[in-house]
Amino acid sequence: MISALNRLVDLVEENLAEDFDVKDVARALGTTEHHLRRMFSSLAGIPLSEYVRRRRMTVAAADVVRGEEDLLTIAVRHGYGSTEAFGRAFRAVHGAGPGDVRRDGGPLRTQPQLRFRLTVEGSKRMDTRIVDHPAFRLVGYAARVPLIHQGINPHIQQHITALPKEKHLHLKALSNTEPVGLLAVSDDLDPDRAEGSELTYLHGVAVSADTSVPEDLDTIEVPAGRWAVFRTAGTYPQALQEAWAATATEWFPSNPWRLRPGPEIVAVLEHADDYSTATCELWLPVEPA
Repeated sequence: MISALNRLVDLVEENLAEDFDVKDVARALGTTEHHLRRMFSSLAGIPLSEYVRRRRMTVAAADVVRGEEDLLTIAVRHGYGSTEAFGRAFRAVHGAGPGDVRRDGGPLRTQPQLRFRLTVEGSKRMDTRIVDHPAFRLVGYAARVPLIHQGINPHIQQHITALPKEKHLHLKALSNTEPVGLLAVSDDLDPDRAEGSELTYLHGVAVSADTSVPEDLDTIEVPAGRWAVFRTAGTYPQALQEAWAATATEWFPSNPWRLRPGPEIVAVLEHADDYSTATCELWLPVEPA
């Protein structure tokens, strides 16, 4: 995976003036677009699409400052059809328009070329199991919410607290397969996992594929497949979010599995009365790498 990510960075540099198909790149590197984008954003700390935009504007800024060509020529070279579109992208990265930067020499917010390297980590043991699970359903109450990487997501919290107590009890009574109990389900995630991008959040339970489901509940059909299940315990939600990040930085690079498309599920097995601490299981859909 480290080699694949560095090859991806090289391809970005070779294609700064034009778009390229990440799906074709992933296939050539022996992985999938879904997994490649997730690993890139997790390890680099920014989505692939944002990295490409920053690198394009970093290289373009050098042309602007040199002042040897008009702005339209520079815009076209870097993949923009007009100085207006180029100016908007330039300002979004640098905080100033190309005309201002040409006159003043800045400000410039450059994005260095990334290089991924293997470091020795993994001193913290990850309690993991691989599960082959038949097709099942996730049923409950769904909402579209923004992705927040750290801390409690207030949009999710608001969605859950708005549900009457009897609906939580009704859901619990429906649960009849793993993952057990009330679940926090994230689905339809942006491939780059960009902060603020929307996802479908479902507060619900898992039921077998042949279970009759009330019409007032939202349903996610989950096909048969393999899952990596990570058990975490500690301060909530920090311990869970740290484990989620560690799957990308430590577990996937050192194990022969990769993510496949599908919902990502959190089961809270035990918790303090105020939810300050909890024991959780994180279910991620995987396939052999």
